Amino acid sequence: MWWKECKDLQEEIVAMRRELHKIPELGFNLPKTREFVVKKLDEIGIPYTLSEKDSSVIATMKCGKPGKVLALRADMDALPITEDTGLSFSSTHPGCMHACGHDTHAAMLLGAIKVLYPHREELSGEIRFFFQTAEELAKGSAIVIENGGMEGVDAVFGIHIGSILDKTIPCGTIACIPGPIMASYDRFVLDVKGVGCHASTPEKGVDPINIASHIVLALQTINAREIAATDAGVITMGMIRGGEQYNAIPSTVHIEGTTRALKEDIRQKLAKRIGEIAKTTAEAFGGSVDYTMDWGAPPVINDKDMALFAQDAIRDIFGEHMVTYRESPNMGGEDFALYLQKAPGAFMFLSSTNPAKKTDYPHHNPKFDVDEDVFWMGSASFVAIAEKFLK
Repeated sequence: MWWKECKDLQEEIVAMRRELHKIPELGFNLPKTREFVVKKLDEIGIPYTLSEKDSSVIATMKCGKPGKVLALRADMDALPITEDTGLSFSSTHPGCMHACGHDTHAAMLLGAIKVLYPHREELSGEIRFFFQTAEELAKGSAIVIENGGMEGVDAVFGIHIGSILDKTIPCGTIACIPGPIMASYDRFVLDVKGVGCHASTPEKGVDPINIASHIVLALQTINAREIAATDAGVITMGMIRGGEQYNAIPSTVHIEGTTRALKEDIRQKLAKRIGEIAKTTAEAFGGSVDYTMDWGAPPVINDKDMALFAQDAIRDIFGEHMVTYRESPNMGGEDFALYLQKAPGAFMFLSSTNPAKKTDYPHHNPKFDVDEDVFWMGSASFVAIAEKFLK
């Protein structure tokens, strides 16, 4: 019943989140964020190791008796977004914002540690707490794994806050769904090459803007005509840059986009066909293309038994009505998927959508915010899972 202690920590968890929200940092190098996390771990007294490859931290709690190894994860990185929430604790780092709730994830995991650590002698086994960088780049979990974080782990769990599944899920509800729940997410880059010339004599050059336009349209036919309607897949071009003068045809056009899939074979097919179609389209118009696929994370596939285990643990403390079971995978991505390739586990969602508090903006939006009243529930879910798994 230790989860009840999380209620008493609610104000502290909120305060930690607000401090982290002020100091968002990007990618792998999060010096201020790590300093804050380490300070809190020192206050608790739990031992930890610092990564030499990035700013990640792994805290380790050895329990009173030998037993299983449990891993609990929070991400810490932010986004290159200028905040527009008007919050009193808004970002103090220009052009950088916690617009996906990672500040909350770190605060909730710190809250769980503060409750669990004093009870360590009453449990069997070990808990590793991951504070991870670069989730937004789909690279941070790989470093935790390289640093040995998943060695010997029997189960791994994580929580994401917000409206990531569905705005209709009531605030404070936890979704824990067996099977595929999030898509793979990868980034592709196309550098289309032509021959620049004056706009009045296009016949003297090779127009990469024309080529890029045909490539963008052609890539949309992959899902429409090459992927079965029952297999989810997304190809989106999010960036296209080319030209500097209205009366000049440039030599290059730069395109960047992302692919999403719920199955690995569909993920691989999307990548293959993007390269083939871009290459042949460019050649048909006399140009060429350099294609790069920046592999991110595979689909997030929850282990059925671990998802049901987490459901039971959370239902025991919050009741049936606070846990949703429906199958509802979405095309967002998460590098938590790499942990699930190393050990069975489950990734959960904590709804914080509350229109009255203006916390219904989508993730990665300059106005994104979360309902702070549910923070203790995230910590309590971690505690309940740990207590049930290691007792």
